[in-house]
Amino acid sequence: MIAMQNHDPRHAPPSNDPATPPRAGFLATLRAVLWSFVGIRRRHDYEHDSRSLDPRAVVLAGLLAGLAFVLTLVAVVRLIVGG
Repeated sequence: MIAMQNHDPRHAPPSNDPATPPRAGFLATLRAVLWSFVGIRRRHDYEHDSRSLDPRAVVLAGLLAGLAFVLTLVAVVRLIVGG
């Protein structure tokens, strides 16, 4: 009898392929998102990020950075206006 193997990619063991960089942590993801807000990015860094960043973490970091930006603008305006 042939045993069926589970080929679910979510539960696959990590690849030992040296060409595939390990997944970036949240701080590295946040740094990449902040650099993208500024609009300055080297091609090499962009290519590295495209292979190592988790899309869900990028969305979360973008939302957090956007919220922090808006709240900072609101605080500065309130400080200037005096209200």
